[in-house]
Amino acid sequence: MYRLFIYLPFLNQLFMMEKKIFQPFVSPQTIMKELTVKSILLGSLFGVIFGAATVYLALKAGLTVSASIPIAVIAITLGRKFFKTTILENNIIQTTGSAGESIASGVAFTLPGFLFLSSPDSASYFNYLTILILAIVGGMLGTLLMVPLRKALIVNEHETLPYPEGTACGDVLKAGEKGGDFAKTAFWGLGVAFGYAILQKIFHVIAETPFWITKQTNKFFPSAKLSGEITPEYMGVGYIIGPRISGVLVAGGVLSWLVLIPLLSSIVPSDTIANQLVKLGYLKDIATDGGKGGWVAATHTFTDYSAAIYYAFIRQIGAGAVAAGGIITLIKTIPTIVKSVKGSFTSIKSNAGDENAVVLRTDRDLSIKVVGFGSLGLVALIALLPQVPGDSILQKLLIGILVIIFGALFVTVSSRIVGLIGSSNNPISGMTIATVMGTSLIFMAVGWTGQAYEPLVLVVGGMICIAAANAGATSQDLKSGYIVGATPRNQQIALFVGAIVSSIVIGITVKYLDKPSAEMMAQGIQHAIGTEKYPAPQATLMATLIKGILSFNLDWQYVFVGIFLAVVMELCGIRSLSFAVGAYLPLSTTLPIAIGGAIKGLIDHKKKKDHIVTTAEEDELGKGSLFATGLVAGGAVAGVIIAFVSGSDSGDKFLKAISMEESLSSGLGTNMYYLMGVLFFAFMGWILYKTALKK
Repeated sequence: MYRLFIYLPFLNQLFMMEKKIFQPFVSPQTIMKELTVKSILLGSLFGVIFGAATVYLALKAGLTVSASIPIAVIAITLGRKFFKTTILENNIIQTTGSAGESIASGVAFTLPGFLFLSSPDSASYFNYLTILILAIVGGMLGTLLMVPLRKALIVNEHETLPYPEGTACGDVLKAGEKGGDFAKTAFWGLGVAFGYAILQKIFHVIAETPFWITKQTNKFFPSAKLSGEITPEYMGVGYIIGPRISGVLVAGGVLSWLVLIPLLSSIVPSDTIANQLVKLGYLKDIATDGGKGGWVAATHTFTDYSAAIYYAFIRQIGAGAVAAGGIITLIKTIPTIVKSVKGSFTSIKSNAGDENAVVLRTDRDLSIKVVGFGSLGLVALIALLPQVPGDSILQKLLIGILVIIFGALFVTVSSRIVGLIGSSNNPISGMTIATVMGTSLIFMAVGWTGQAYEPLVLVVGGMICIAAANAGATSQDLKSGYIVGATPRNQQIALFVGAIVSSIVIGITVKYLDKPSAEMMAQGIQHAIGTEKYPAPQATLMATLIKGILSFNLDWQYVFVGIFLAVVMELCGIRSLSFAVGAYLPLSTTLPIAIGGAIKGLIDHKKKKDHIVTTAEEDELGKGSLFATGLVAGGAVAGVIIAFVSGSDSGDKFLKAISMEESLSSGLGTNMYYLMGVLFFAFMGWILYKTALKK
């Protein structure tokens, strides 16, 4: 024991010697161009592009992927070649641009829910100004609340919280200074996606959603439907999220479309399905033709039983599963939540005592006073602006207070979780569901129940979703900045600018995509969002939960089936949230995503077979990931552009005039036309596979 005490000082000295002091790429003493007009303008441009693409993808599939890495790659190529930008300016470009993607996902996941609430009057809140205000307030809140957390999570836990996308972006920026060439592969993927989208969505040479379905009269397998929306963005998303998650997603879809729907079609009478659709508002009445699944009143049958059963029963089962999966995911992170909150308060206290110390450039944050007064200002905006739902200042003040309370909690949680598992795996849905349920229970406690209060709950949930999503992206950006030696204060200002500029265009994009086509209007459809074109699965789920709790009109028997489906998945060791999302979405969405994931699985298998070992960062920057990123960006941006063109009557007529779908399907036959589309999709998958194999 005596010898141990003798050696303790030496062991302590040895430990102190071995503990590394982090050195950023650009030293704190270096003065370099950073927050410049060109870096802000370029970042805002990328934020607008990727924000619009994210809205499109989120409304169609309920999924998004991180835009930070592709923006960093493009910033290096365009910035250094044409604008002579420094590494710190390139960092500001990707910081400003990433705000657009995160805010867009939060908006698309929640605010379209105004269209699906109980009262038809709630749809009036789905207007441009309300979307703009909620997007800006939520985005700024996410960045504001991250200011006091930066030192605790980004600096003090640099060795324990890797922030995968942030670290990868930092590596990209450093490699760009050393002459790394990443962008060529991403642009190649962008070009392939654009070319494919032109053939598919303009000329319709490639079928959009090939399908195979059995008849209702089939004795062995009735009304089973196998379909796939064979787009480049879905293949890219599947490759990026990998074989595990994409496989679990499609497994949920297989359960819904190839197990539950054939089973229910065998045992549930057509009239029961029709009455359920009437109850949910998908069919006017059983004496009227139309609705989901194509009800034929004369024969009391459906033209598409699989679609009828999906909307009547499966979506509610899926909603219960997603809600349970989100809550289970959140429960698993309770130790992280407690640790994060404690660490944040400790950090703020220690920082408060150091105000007179000399602060290095790389440690300069916005003042804590900005956070305090900024948060109060956001509450005041919520309370005073007439565009925010609420009948009185008191109601709106309560909304503002709840936003700050839930925001402080879930911004902290979001930042730490993305630090461990990355932004793409951030359980934003779980946090939003918890916020929606918590707010609903508080409203019930003060007697605020019924249809009139549903929009208020959605406002709180929407702003928290936006804030938590933006906090995750902000954390990754601050990590990149810490690695390259950026000034945190400049990044935080850039994030505010990015949030405001992106929100302006995100609102326009959402409203434009919501415009119904002439065909939809002829059927009496007033909103494209909520149809098969843009199903908005996450927003539909939020509205379903709010209605169920406040207006007491949810079919709990189906919801509980979904809840225990999620429990079963957890007991089997499977991520219940991914499986639940797959069960909730159409199989046409998850199947092409799974094909992209399968290609990634083949690449990983070949690398393992050839004894090639790569780190997570190297994998993120590999040619396959960059090409897949190009597919996602190119396909989604092309989709947005085509949606804007088709939004006008003249544009819609032009696209119909040049469409070759009718001539090809009549000349080749429908099955051969579908097969040709599948072959084009397979060819694009082959290009992705070959590109990923290149070194």
